Amino acid sequence: MSADDLPASAAARNAPEERLLNLVVALMATDQGLTKDTILGSVSGYREQAEAGASKDALEKMFERDKENLRALGVPIETIGDRLEPDDLRQARYRVPTSEYALPEEITFAPEEIAVLNLAAGVWGEASLSVDARSGLRKLGSLGIAVDEPIIGYSPRISLHEAAFAPLQRAIEQCRVVTFPYLKPGEEHPRTRRIRPLALLEYEGRWHVYGIDVEIERERTFLLSRIVGAVKAMRQGFDESLRERAGERALQGLEDLARRQTALLEVHPGTEAALRLHRRGTPEIQGVRVPFVDVHIFADELASYGPEVRVVDPPSLRDEVRRRLQAALEVNGAAR
Repeated sequence: MSADDLPASAAARNAPEERLLNLVVALMATDQGLTKDTILGSVSGYREQAEAGASKDALEKMFERDKENLRALGVPIETIGDRLEPDDLRQARYRVPTSEYALPEEITFAPEEIAVLNLAAGVWGEASLSVDARSGLRKLGSLGIAVDEPIIGYSPRISLHEAAFAPLQRAIEQCRVVTFPYLKPGEEHPRTRRIRPLALLEYEGRWHVYGIDVEIERERTFLLSRIVGAVKAMRQGFDESLRERAGERALQGLEDLARRQTALLEVHPGTEAALRLHRRGTPEIQGVRVPFVDVHIFADELASYGPEVRVVDPPSLRDEVRRRLQAALEVNGAAR
């Protein structure tokens, strides 16, 4: 049974990001660990699917994918097997060691800092998180420091992901081919892409979908921000074994590309640009060398720094930054 077959009320409670959050909370709340059967029967997200008729095999596969996704995000999920038979995982227990996830005791927060954390948490807002997930905001109070003013109402509300995220996540879970309109920089009209989606990953603050382009039978990575229309799931499916370690392959591909593409930049010291770029780059005599994946995205960032940055190399990146600055000058000049 797929997520599309669930009642509307069950599907609403089964957003992938909510299920992952519930799983992390459950695994952090236990010292001895939880068995797979306990997780599938009690953790919200799996429990509703089971009650709606999903098979145990389907739930177990979902749990394995969720574990892989969480570990890829840096969540330390520990597997505790039988001491006498460590290779027998039928009764294995799973937990998140709180010692690896908790803040050091020496770290404390002033009321002003708690207010900033509260405001930042508010950005995720009601449009992005479920009721259960939003309850996490209240846990800031457990630090024992009161916030003087109720500032949550003044925080901006943004969406957690691009609109394409949820349908792509469902298609990955269901092993369904998808199509979507994709607009590359410099092109006037979007092209329809048809892929077998294998993994979603965040890299340098942007979400990507990694999959196999059906038309050319080659692996490709697409920026979700460039999907300019609806993601449509097709009847055509694919072998779920294709998803194995797909997230790792996608991340490795992006990192390899970034290592091959670097920019030499002159950056004014003490500026926001210096703070951000020096953390990602390597100092050189003339400036700092910074790796990048997409020339257009990187040009957008560099142009936003204005005179704080000058691109020395490569010329293609320098031209893209100049084009953006020229366009901004023309728009501002026309507005006067």
